[in-house]
Amino acid sequence: VLEVNPRASRTVPFLCKATGVNLVEAAFQVMNGRRLCDLGLVGEARPQTVAVKVPVFPFARFPEEIPSLGPEMRSTGEVMGLGRDFGEAFAKAMLAAGMRLPTEGNVLVTVNDRDKETVIPIAAGFHRLGFGLTATEGTAGALARAGLPVRVVKKIHEGRPHIADAMINGKVQLVINTPMGSAAYADEPIVTRTAMKCRIPCLTTLSGAAAALDAIRALRRNGLTPVVLQDLRAKTPKLTDTR
Repeated sequence: VLEVNPRASRTVPFLCKATGVNLVEAAFQVMNGRRLCDLGLVGEARPQTVAVKVPVFPFARFPEEIPSLGPEMRSTGEVMGLGRDFGEAFAKAMLAAGMRLPTEGNVLVTVNDRDKETVIPIAAGFHRLGFGLTATEGTAGALARAGLPVRVVKKIHEGRPHIADAMINGKVQLVINTPMGSAAYADEPIVTRTAMKCRIPCLTTLSGAAAALDAIRALRRNGLTPVVLQDLRAKTPKLTDTR
């Protein structure tokens, strides 16, 4: 999380939908002299569902651009997922953002040295769900030492067939990639571009990978259940009219 602020175009609508409380109406009432206790807003909002917000990036529309992120704002929109638990909400948000998480297949894992130990329980979680594991040499060694079955694949700069070939040939359904170092950063644009063209979800943080694992568990367990915003809003008492 880089920041949390009350943007009228993004954060406030998200919070209104997540909590069922019309914060814009509440702000209007307070500006007109009402007190929060008069409006029934005296405690912490208790959402009935878990809400996840995911940014949407335009990289798929510009396939020749390098799909990299920095401090500048590059997202062109945001989507919201509502679910009974975090996994379901995250799965819905990813789907709305254009990334359908797989429920079976192979996971490609290539992480920097700092992340090798931390990625092991995540990879083990995918293995327990029946996913196959493919990894570059260093990552594969760490996974194998942890007792996980893994197939080794070359990095881009190591020659062919490499990780991009595996994606193109349909042998990878999910990518976990945390690059570090000049060689890894040189490979990253090709990996990300290839994943985008093949419509393969590409996760570049371990927190994102862990969230995806939770989401896939939810998809395998219950699938997706629609949540109707109007129903949530109907269960929340309306603010008192000042007229």
